[in-house]
Amino acid sequence: MRRAVPLAGVCVLAVAVAGCARQAAPPEPGVSTGMAPDLRGRRVMVLPVQQVVGVAGDPDAELTFGLQGRGAEVDWILPADVERRLERSPGIDARTRGLPVSAFVQAEVRRVGDPLYGELRRMSALVDAELVLLPVRAAAEQVDSSGTAVRLHTALLDVRSGRVLWFSVDQGDPHPPGDPRALASAMDVLARRLLR
Repeated sequence: MRRAVPLAGVCVLAVAVAGCARQAAPPEPGVSTGMAPDLRGRRVMVLPVQQVVGVAGDPDAELTFGLQGRGAEVDWILPADVERRLERSPGIDARTRGLPVSAFVQAEVRRVGDPLYGELRRMSALVDAELVLLPVRAAAEQVDSSGTAVRLHTALLDVRSGRVLWFSVDQGDPHPPGDPRALASAMDVLARRLLR
């Protein structure tokens, strides 16, 4: 006698997954969804860039520089700070790197669920942040014969609800392959769009 799979449970799971992401073409540079709130006076946890592909330079250092240069009125909890606090709290089951973020590059994500949501929630409780800036991907893209540009996928989330408040795909100026100015240019575009 074979065991029946509960069809109602499978249907509920399928509906839940479909409600979190709307299938569409991968987002192109200049695309943004939602609206970045005014971050002045707010506490924002910043995570490291999760996926780095062919980029010359240190994406996390460039992101930190770009945010601090333009967002002096924001209380940034930067990646190094989050990692230090996690090291001092070994009982917190969370990590800053290697998070499951690939859905952001493939479709429009409106709300994150577990396991990503649980990790973000635990980290934000540790640092007392209400928002999370999640740099999903930094990738070098061949633009034309003049060189490559760095394309960034970035999400800003309300950690209490898991809702994606703002998602943006940004691209900097092209430079010769391996030139770290390509990364700096892309991070500057991101900082200007986020902190208007």
